[in-house]
Amino acid sequence: MADPYTTLGVARSASEADIKKAYRKLAKELHPDTNKNNPKAAERFSQVTQAYDFLSDKDKRARFDRGEIDGDGNPTMPFGFGRQAGDSGTFRPGTADFDFGGGGGPDLGDLFEGLFGGRRGGGGGGFASGFGRQPPPKGANVAYTLTVPFTEAAALKPQRVTLADGKDIELKLPAGFEDGTQIRLAGKGEPGPGGPGDAIVTLSIGAHRYFTRDGDDVRLDLPITLAEAVLGSQVRVPTVESAVMLTVPKGANSGKVLRLKGKGFHKKVGGRGDQLVTLLVDLPVDDDALVEFVQNWPNRDKWRPRDKLGM
Repeated sequence: MADPYTTLGVARSASEADIKKAYRKLAKELHPDTNKNNPKAAERFSQVTQAYDFLSDKDKRARFDRGEIDGDGNPTMPFGFGRQAGDSGTFRPGTADFDFGGGGGPDLGDLFEGLFGGRRGGGGGGFASGFGRQPPPKGANVAYTLTVPFTEAAALKPQRVTLADGKDIELKLPAGFEDGTQIRLAGKGEPGPGGPGDAIVTLSIGAHRYFTRDGDDVRLDLPITLAEAVLGSQVRVPTVESAVMLTVPKGANSGKVLRLKGKGFHKKVGGRGDQLVTLLVDLPVDDDALVEFVQNWPNRDKWRPRDKLGM
């Protein structure tokens, strides 16, 4: 392999972040999936990946920078070394003889490890295949944000998501999800030599013009007429999925809360919350007949609703 810095087009002083950025850019341009009719691109992609793997190994990078090894991880002068401090023997160039002070046989595992950067096996004194190569990195994860309409969030209606590659997928919403809940789509991120990364979708719930969320419940302020409040009635009420009929009890006041079972959000533990309907008596403005009725209402001064407040 040539100089890994040259292969990635970065300076020797490049930071780890700079190296990763350069690799991601080249990998995206040269990936075989986008260059199916260009074999040279596949070869270049392999070279770029090897260079990135090499420079991602801090030890190898340091040894390369010191001139101890070449771009393939081999010692620059594999047979030109002398005895190091602490060695138990010496190797005499020009002969096939090894002199080991301890009298034992040569440890070929150590020799190959020094030449090729191999890793010793855990048992039997052997060395691992692959010469210590790290598994190729996966592609980067891709972040998405998705705002789900309020009623669709409450009903867990599947959502269509368009990914960066232009493909649409159907996303199933998890029960009990909230703003900030994340869904991981395995293998839907950027391509990489070790496989694609993931897509991370962060969910939020859109505002509604008359519904609000209260935990797993949905709240609604429902205007009713004076006649509906005084006489009681059946009124049509919207829910997150469809309209239903609600019974307003006779003599209902503003602020009274009625409950529609199972009309809220889906719960994490199963089942659904409720819809809480707060009644609001809505009086007409400048209704002369209503004004005249109240003025002539014989019990007008007998009804004292603020007595319990001491007023």
